[in-house]
Amino acid sequence: MIDIPLIAFILQGIPELISVVTLAFVIARIPLKWNRIVAIGSVIALISYTVRLFTIPFGVHMILQVVLLFVMLTWIGKSDFSLSLIASLLSFLALVIIEFLCLSLLMPIFGINPEELFLNLLLRIVITEPQVLLMFAFAYMLDKFIKRRGEINELF
Repeated sequence: MIDIPLIAFILQGIPELISVVTLAFVIARIPLKWNRIVAIGSVIALISYTVRLFTIPFGVHMILQVVLLFVMLTWIGKSDFSLSLIASLLSFLALVIIEFLCLSLLMPIFGINPEELFLNLLLRIVITEPQVLLMFAFAYMLDKFIKRRGEINELF
């Protein structure tokens, strides 16, 4: 069981999952409809939060998140099966990479060790927000790149 305070779920968990869903929508080439993105991200975050309250091995929630995102992209987003799978996997891979990079850079800058980060709720929320912003920025830039590439391809 992983005890996650409700405030961390609201300020960290939900925005993080919304950013992952946004990136997945871009990769799967599903139109960015924010009501859908926020709803899907919130539902996946809530299910993940609930699952983490049980005594299950660490990491099972991540597998569940990937599967749920895949199902939502296919079912609600009406995306292609294989593209939904790729988008789900790549979105979470991007999250892991960006989270690793952010924590690797920010923890030494602020002189924080992993134990302090885990024990100090406010610090954990503040230090992990840049990764959420970077996920949104990455999704935005990728969306612009895909659209621009499409415009160039239409010319030829």
